[in-house]
Amino acid sequence: MAEDARWAVITGASSGIGAELARVFAARGYFLVITARRHERLEALAEEIQGAHDIPVEVMALDLEDREAPQDLVEMLRDRGIQVHTLVNNAGFGLRGSFATMPFERQIAMIDLNVTALTALCRLVLPGMLERGRGGILNVASTAAFQAGPHMAVYYATKAYVLSLSEALHEEARPRGVTVTALCPGPTETEFSATADVEHAKLFTQGAMSAAEVARIGIDGYEAGRAIVVAGASNRLGALGAKLLPRAVIRKIAGSLQRGEVTKPAGEANEDA
Repeated sequence: MAEDARWAVITGASSGIGAELARVFAARGYFLVITARRHERLEALAEEIQGAHDIPVEVMALDLEDREAPQDLVEMLRDRGIQVHTLVNNAGFGLRGSFATMPFERQIAMIDLNVTALTALCRLVLPGMLERGRGGILNVASTAAFQAGPHMAVYYATKAYVLSLSEALHEEARPRGVTVTALCPGPTETEFSATADVEHAKLFTQGAMSAAEVARIGIDGYEAGRAIVVAGASNRLGALGAKLLPRAVIRKIAGSLQRGEVTKPAGEANEDA
């Protein structure tokens, strides 16, 4: 395959923001590798994109909660002769409920996916980007990254990690011609809200952006070389407030926004749906 081809590898691409990121990258001429757990959804998306844009789309079904999966993905890319121009770490999930009562195993799995897999993929592909002096990484964080999140404590903490890591890598990689961007969406119209049982929480009942709009804003920011992209004016205002107000106030506000009718215990959401 041509070395100048721009391959974008997108995790959690079977629905929501991940699928919309794939559509936008394809419309901008990138070749795609899409990965998630649900093979049938990936195949359907690949067929749609190939029909619309006539570009190569490779499907690689993997469960990135598996500690070996990031290395497996990189080896699959190598076997197919694919040189990663852009890595998009979108796969992740959230849990709503009391930290002390939610299943221990699922909270650890959330860290494995949201933090460990993302870190592993960054480490595996970044050296090649730096050597070539081109490309970059788009990590999907969240406006949750800017404060603590009572009732979604581990999820908020994982997104804070993603934001911090992305900012640090941005500074390390920028002098070498490589961009690392953290995309921080707020409430977004995806399967996340329903499956995480947060559609009744104030945070979601007060309005959500479309996944397509979030994807466009994120890719615009990444291609412009920005370190942090907060999607939406109201979300940018909220992120600013998190910096200016006392942390004690911010965590109380965040906790109140997560309250709402709980219809099922330990609600879970997979962005990697």
